[in-house]
Amino acid sequence: MNKAEFIDAVAAKAGLSKKDAKCAVDAVLDTITETLVKKETVSFIGFGTFSTAARAERTAKVPGTDKTVTVPATTVAKFKVGKALKEAVAK
Repeated sequence: MNKAEFIDAVAAKAGLSKKDAKCAVDAVLDTITETLVKKETVSFIGFGTFSTAARAERTAKVPGTDKTVTVPATTVAKFKVGKALKEAVAK
């Protein structure tokens, strides 16, 4: 499912126009992004938790050669699945 299909599904399920659903989806995604940029977490009980994690600098080998490169330190987004979502998908 891509973003447009997701917006259509939200509009149908919530009884909203596609325009209103698009605004709502964009607002949710923007809010999650802004919160993660501030290194804070976003939790939806039963669904999951969005958070960030720091990855340290490391060395890695390039496949097919013996060349090693340094991968710089970075911050990555993480998602931990909640219990209700995990059980629903496992059915």
